[in-house]
Amino acid sequence: MAKDYYQILGIPKSASKEEIKKAFRKLAHKFHPDKGGGDESKFKEVNEAYQILSDDRKRAEYDSYGETFAGGGPQGGQGFGGFDFSGFGGQQGFEGVDLDEIFGDFFGGAKGGRSKVKRGRDISIDLQISFTESILGTERSVLLNKVSACQTCNGSGGKPGSSMKKCSACNGQGKVHETRKSFFGVFTSVVDCSACHGRGQIPEEKCPTCKGVGVEKREESITIKIPAGISAGEMIRLSGMGEAVSGGVAGDLYVKIHVTSHPVFKREGNNIVMDLSIKLSDALLGGEYTINTLEGSTLSLKIPPGVSFGEILRVRERGVPIDHKRRGDLLVKLNIKMPGKLSKRVEGIIENLKKEGI
Repeated sequence: MAKDYYQILGIPKSASKEEIKKAFRKLAHKFHPDKGGGDESKFKEVNEAYQILSDDRKRAEYDSYGETFAGGGPQGGQGFGGFDFSGFGGQQGFEGVDLDEIFGDFFGGAKGGRSKVKRGRDISIDLQISFTESILGTERSVLLNKVSACQTCNGSGGKPGSSMKKCSACNGQGKVHETRKSFFGVFTSVVDCSACHGRGQIPEEKCPTCKGVGVEKREESITIKIPAGISAGEMIRLSGMGEAVSGGVAGDLYVKIHVTSHPVFKREGNNIVMDLSIKLSDALLGGEYTINTLEGSTLSLKIPPGVSFGEILRVRERGVPIDHKRRGDLLVKLNIKMPGKLSKRVEGIIENLKKEGI
C-alpha cells in the first residue's frame, strides 16, 4: 500500500516548505530512538517523508504518481535500514534543517570531532527614515539594550590588572572531550570548556562587573550609516554588532529600512518623479518654472511651447545616486491647469482660436 507522506508528517497537501520543515523537526524530536518514548520505525518513516516532500522535483513526482522510485525505499548512500545520512555531511542537511539543533543532545553539538566557534545572537531592528534621507544618505544613532563585551575587562573576564593563568579543567585547550552513547553507537565530541568558556585561560581574579564571564547586558549606542539611494525594505548588515557571547564572536545587527512618503517626489527605479501644474498659456507658448530639489536648492525648468497634458520633462543627473559618479534623472510630469470662469475677452480669443482650427 502506497504511503501517504503528507499524513505521516501531519500536514495538508498545500503545505509550504517551511511548514514541512517545522513538521519534520517536531516529529524527529518526538520519535528519535534515543529519547524516552522514541520509535525507530516512525523516525525512519518521518525522515523518508521529509526527503520526498522537501525536494520540489520529488514532491511533484509523488503528487502526480504517488510513491515512485524516489520514495519507494532506500537508495544508494542510505544505511541503517533506510535512514538517510547523506545530510550529515554539513551543517545544514535535510534541505536547510539544522541537524545540530535536532540531534545536538545526542552528538554533543559537534559532528566528526569538529568544534564550532561560538557566535552571539543576531539582532534585527526596524529603522524609519525620510524620503530625502533615503536618496541622499544619512547617519542614525540607535540605543540598544543587548549583551555586549564587558566594558570593565574588555571581554577578558579578569579584574583589570589581574593576570591570566592556564585553565586546569581543559589544560589550556579551551575544549574538552565528551563521550555519549546512542543507538548509533558511541560518539566522542569536542565541546567548549565550561570553566574558561572556551578561552583556555582563566583570570587570577574575576572581573567584579561580569563575574568572570566577559560579557554583560547593557545599553549601547550604535551609529548606522545609511547609504545614498537605499530602498524601502532593504537590510543593512553590521557585522559583529549583534549580541556578544563569552569565549566567542559577536553576532550581527540587521537593520530593515522603512521610508516615509514625500509630498512631492516619488521614486521609480533610479529616477525621481514629480508632478508640475502649469498654465494653459504656458503649455501653448512655453514658459519657465522654479522647482525645489531634494538637496534644498532650486532649479529653473523651461517649458517648451506646445507641450501636452501628461508630457514628461527630464532633468539629467538629479535622481537617485547610482554610484559615486552617476545619478538617475528627475522626471517632471506636466499637468495643464484649465481655466475656470472665462471673461468675455478671453472667450472671444478662444472663439478666434477655434475658427483657426486650434
